[in-house]
Amino acid sequence: MSKAFTRESEHDDDDADGAAAIATPGGKNYVTRQGYERLRRELLTLMDEERPKVVEAVHWAAKNGDRSENGDYLYGKKRLREIDRRIRFLTKRLEIAEVVDPSLHHGNDQVFFGATVTYADEAGRETTVTIMGTDEADNTQGQVSWVSPVARALLKARVGDVVKLAVPGGLQELEVLEVRYPAPGA
Repeated sequence: MSKAFTRESEHDDDDADGAAAIATPGGKNYVTRQGYERLRRELLTLMDEERPKVVEAVHWAAKNGDRSENGDYLYGKKRLREIDRRIRFLTKRLEIAEVVDPSLHHGNDQVFFGATVTYADEAGRETTVTIMGTDEADNTQGQVSWVSPVARALLKARVGDVVKLAVPGGLQELEVLEVRYPAPGA
C-alpha cells in the first residue's frame, strides 16, 4: 500500500520513551545538580533552537505543493512529533526531579545516592560504579541508575559489608571495599 494512503497518528508511541522511565519507586526522580542542568539545557535547546528550525522547514515544504509525496514535509512532520514527544518527556522528568547533592555524604562509608562504590564479587573481580539518577547514568562511564539491581543491593551498605545481588544464575555475594563521595564544592 502506498504511503499516501496510510495515516500516521500524531499520538503513536506518545509515551514510548517516557512511560517506563517515569515509573521509579515512589515516583522519585533523584538527579545530581549536573544531571538536572543537562536535562534542562536539552529541553531549552529543543524548544528554542531545534523546534523552530523544523517548524520553519515544514512551513517551507508545505508551500511546495502536494504534501503526500513531499519528503521534506513528511520528514519534517515526523521530526516535529519526535521533538514534541521529547519535550513532553523532559518536562515531566524535570517536574518530578529531586536534586541531590552527593557531597553532603563526603567522608561517609555508607552507600547512598551519588556514591562511587568499589566492590568485589565472589571471584574476586573488583568493579567500581557511581550511583546516579535514571536520566543521567551512563554504563560506559561506570555509572548505574539508583534503581538498577546492583545499586539497590549496594544502597545503605557500608565498607566491609557483604550484600546479595540477584542474578539470573541465583544469588551472588558482593563485598563493599570502598565508598567515596565528591568533595563539597567540587
